[in-house]
Amino acid sequence: MSNIDVERGGGLRNGKGRGGRVGGQNEVAAAEPSPFYYHSDSVAKREWTPWIVPLFVAANVAFFVVAMYINNCPAHSDFYGSCVARFLHRFSFQPLHENPLFGPSSSTLEKLGALVWDRIVHQHQGWRLITCIWLHAGVIHLLANMLSLVFIGIRLEQQFGFVRIGIIYLLSGFGGSILSTLFIRANNISVGASGALFGLLGAMLSELITNWSIYTNKAAALFTLLAITVINLAIGILPHVDNFAHIGGFLSGFLLGFVMLLRPQFGWIERHNLPAASQVKSKHKVYQYVLCVIALLLLIAGFTVGLVMLFRGVNANDHCKWCHYINCVPTSRWSCEN
Repeated sequence: MSNIDVERGGGLRNGKGRGGRVGGQNEVAAAEPSPFYYHSDSVAKREWTPWIVPLFVAANVAFFVVAMYINNCPAHSDFYGSCVARFLHRFSFQPLHENPLFGPSSSTLEKLGALVWDRIVHQHQGWRLITCIWLHAGVIHLLANMLSLVFIGIRLEQQFGFVRIGIIYLLSGFGGSILSTLFIRANNISVGASGALFGLLGAMLSELITNWSIYTNKAAALFTLLAITVINLAIGILPHVDNFAHIGGFLSGFLLGFVMLLRPQFGWIERHNLPAASQVKSKHKVYQYVLCVIALLLLIAGFTVGLVMLFRGVNANDHCKWCHYINCVPTSRWSCEN
């Protein structure tokens, strides 16, 4: 598993891993959303029963079990040492020198759909942009991501329903995969749900901005979200973390939040209980519509340009010589090479 990256991120703890780094993306710092952020008595009169987020968690766990079954560590050579937890038989983990996250080998992850630049560009296996979101490099990687998903996703689904949150999660993961592949090195692979998780975090931020007028404690909410985002992206500059997946997922979710998480203004919700002078004719404010249109156009343009560049085999590192520092900053203590 010498060619796996610890998931795209460090602070978020979910992940997609890039080559040479065991793991996948990172997990988002799993802090449950504060009450001041999502509570608005005038708006949140109905809560959905969450089921899509628990389903995503179950699917990720199931994929990991399948990966371990196919991996079958005892059946392979002990080049890196003996398997870990051999009492699990074919579900035992690869040697820790190969994969310190307690998971399968990089070859197994590649076989099941990990992000591999050469296979996507030259072998036309674009489906890997989706399958990599459901794979994890190890138990630690999986637990960190799923805890983050539960803490962030459940509350969002209660507020906005399964359709919108499901779409944001999947498209953000897809966006993270696109940006990661544009910068990934030929001998690296990437797995994990961190791009999707960062997308939910980005959507939380844009939801706060577009629905600014209905919240109290706005400054505290904004500072909290920005601090969480900065910390998690900063952790992404460590080795074995795919920060490009984090950034791609975050930007996708941020734009999607403006499009899909609009809340009606107070005057519209209470129009039947307010005097005629206080009623409003429009469900949303003008600036909400403006932000929605701009975000939608940017989202379409970003996905289109990214996919065209990807399938033309463009290496984004050739056009941005310093961008690799966004992903990993070498120091005397570690190297960013495989």
